[in-house]
Amino acid sequence: MNNYDFIIVGCGFAGAVCASELARDGKRVLVLEKRPHIGGNAYDCKDESGILIHKYGPHIFHTDSKRVFDYLSLYTEWNDYNHEVLAKAGDLEFPVPFNLNSLHSVYPGDKAEYIEKKLISEYGAEKKVTISELSENPDPDIKGVADFVYQNVFLHYTMKQWGKRPEEIDPDTTARVPVFISRDNRYFQDKYQGMPKYGYTALFENMLGCKNITLRTSADAREYLQFRNGSIYFEGEPFDGKVIYTGALDELFSYEHGALPYRTLDFEFETHPVSSFQSHATVNYTVDKPYTRISEFKKLTWQEKEDVTSTVKEYSREYDHTTDDIPYYAVINEENNALYAKYKKTAEGYKDLFLLGRLAEYKYYNMDKIVLLALELCDKLLRR
Repeated sequence: MNNYDFIIVGCGFAGAVCASELARDGKRVLVLEKRPHIGGNAYDCKDESGILIHKYGPHIFHTDSKRVFDYLSLYTEWNDYNHEVLAKAGDLEFPVPFNLNSLHSVYPGDKAEYIEKKLISEYGAEKKVTISELSENPDPDIKGVADFVYQNVFLHYTMKQWGKRPEEIDPDTTARVPVFISRDNRYFQDKYQGMPKYGYTALFENMLGCKNITLRTSADAREYLQFRNGSIYFEGEPFDGKVIYTGALDELFSYEHGALPYRTLDFEFETHPVSSFQSHATVNYTVDKPYTRISEFKKLTWQEKEDVTSTVKEYSREYDHTTDDIPYYAVINEENNALYAKYKKTAEGYKDLFLLGRLAEYKYYNMDKIVLLALELCDKLLRR
């Protein structure tokens, strides 16, 4: 007979936070992780040059939630990293989100000063304004800023990221693209920002250190769990505990309603015999190049290593569930939400099955939001 109170499928932030919280409360927890490592997409490791890299692309922590920051600070110290991103559009380079420094990078000096005064007069300093709002302004200079940002920051980058033609891009998405009337070059303005001092994997190891947690990696949950007629079985026997599932919901139910569409990413890691490869940790290629961005890990993690640095290029494409592709981003639209609703209805037939996270909920969440949702789920499960 099994003797677990909870089985958690997936060991990214959603699964690890739940495992830690439940185990600290005395619950016996089994974590099943399909990959050979913990940490989900936040997993980091050292490459052949000894540089700590993010295997699944750069992950930058930021949050306005004191609860989330204080919770994770139980398991890690932080460096004081604040993320800045440079955009390359042809021969132009400027900070994104587009701000007053960007304005001065792409317009001649006098004209930039002139437009800056107009923007501050019209909208106020330190304000975020969407390009939709700017494009509705009758002033041709202000409208011109909106046009520039649309063409050089949003349009081509979005086409690469989502594999869409311009006419397929949701106008509501376009409308939300911001211009920051400020000289703050930070990509995020959250109260708490930084990177785990010793990396994400070390954070996860600390989180999972409770003796009440049993961890199985390289473990496909479908080989252990069966869902039949409203009942859950573990290793062939009825399971009386609860299951927290953080994986892809269509996979759990064997794609019985069809595959949910996602975007996946391909990564091209490179090591360079120089101390620094680019001026910023991340450079977005918003107009040309087949890749979306290049990130340099030493600038993210503050590693000190001379004469060598490691980078990653990211390529976005359609996800194929019949291969080893990893689903990264749900392709959210009315049709796909309706398909997801069928899977959610199937899941609701199992009262002890709880869905949590990007894949299980078919939503986009930042890391901090996942941590908060996991803590709130544990509040509910532990009635605290």
